[in-house]
Amino acid sequence: MTTPADPDPIRVLLADDENLIREALAQMLDLEDDLTVVGQAATGTEAVAVALHARVDVAVLDLQMPGLDGIAVAEELTRTLPGCATVIVTSHGRPGHLKRALAAGVRGFLPKTTSAATLAQVVRTVHAGGRYVDPDLATEAIAAGDSPLTPRESDVLELAADGAPVDEIAARASLSPGTVRNYLSSAVTKLGAANRHDACAVARRMGWI
Repeated sequence: MTTPADPDPIRVLLADDENLIREALAQMLDLEDDLTVVGQAATGTEAVAVALHARVDVAVLDLQMPGLDGIAVAEELTRTLPGCATVIVTSHGRPGHLKRALAAGVRGFLPKTTSAATLAQVVRTVHAGGRYVDPDLATEAIAAGDSPLTPRESDVLELAADGAPVDEIAARASLSPGTVRNYLSSAVTKLGAANRHDACAVARRMGWI
């Protein structure tokens, strides 16, 4: 009498620009019989390339990476590797980040303080078609509400975040300087900020840019 073969392990990609964290996590996940880390990446662009090459089942992505951030990687993988589920692990769990991630098709969202055992279970959950959002992050996102900014106001405010002058923002956004000033003024008013620099800080703290 033959016994059924064990199912193939879930093929996992880990993407994080902090090498020690990534490699330690890989070692811990590889201790799980049903998981195998088949690729690692230190940048968003590398994560997409490795995921496509290794045909991974689940991509565990740091939110903030050089090049493409974790949400942009998730959007790209949703388009080019639809069988791959994505999980965001972050030390910056802002409400706006969670909402952007879910809109991008991310199936798991949890803080870096999560244990390896919990992450392993989340990988299994999303691979099986489920979702997992850390309860504390979900509560914060609900309490914060939606961003009051329009997409164009968010774009202009993000371009202003590094202190660029209005003329430079206008050129990068393909807008007139007057229109840029109007968007910035509207954003400052909506966020109850003192000036555009304060508005950038508020929007970033909430994850809206």
